[in-house]
Amino acid sequence: MVSVLIVNDQSLQRLGLCMLLTAEPDLTVVGEAVRGAEAVRLSAALRPDVVLMATPSPDTDGIEAIRRITRPVRLPPDSARPDRLPPRVLVVASTRGEGHAHAALRAGAGGFLPHNASPDQLTAAIRIVAAGDAVITPGLTRALVDAVRQQRNPHPLDQHTGSDTFTGRERDVLLAVAFGWSNAEIAARLSIAPATVKSHVSHILAKIRARSRVQAVTYAYESGLVQPAA
Repeated sequence: MVSVLIVNDQSLQRLGLCMLLTAEPDLTVVGEAVRGAEAVRLSAALRPDVVLMATPSPDTDGIEAIRRITRPVRLPPDSARPDRLPPRVLVVASTRGEGHAHAALRAGAGGFLPHNASPDQLTAAIRIVAAGDAVITPGLTRALVDAVRQQRNPHPLDQHTGSDTFTGRERDVLLAVAFGWSNAEIAARLSIAPATVKSHVSHILAKIRARSRVQAVTYAYESGLVQPAA
């Protein structure tokens, strides 16, 4: 069962989303928030699998909320429990400005859908993000790659991390992630178990200090590991 926290400042839209998601047998709505600050508080208290931010555009408040929600919870070194994984964020917003989408993804969002996505696309995207994969439309992917291509001075997420710090298998997995493959596709193409792929992705994110697969994709292009097609 995938638990979802809905974030939307329109009460009728929240009601509609709640009705849509609760009708799915494997999805459950654990809470609703109106603003980013409330979403941060509720995500910490309720620990949903996915935070669905369905807003007109991810404004400054929303971007900061994404950054705080996706920040891993660090426990004291002497704690017997592992660090708590943060919720994953799926943003549904207008695509009129790719800058907002880019900012949301760089802040740690695990996916971005246009506001006119169908109900089936939305529920499928929630499941994909909950599983640890990324959701991003082809059009937005092209816009982000174009933005990276136009940068004269790349600025990777962690400038102290070079591609030579990855093992050979981690490099293969990072390349596959950058090409948009899901964990299942990577596992099949590299002949390894899906759990192994997930472990490699976790190690890669830790090494580049990223919070989401989308940030790993950005790193792969910005660091020169993958060259955007001309």
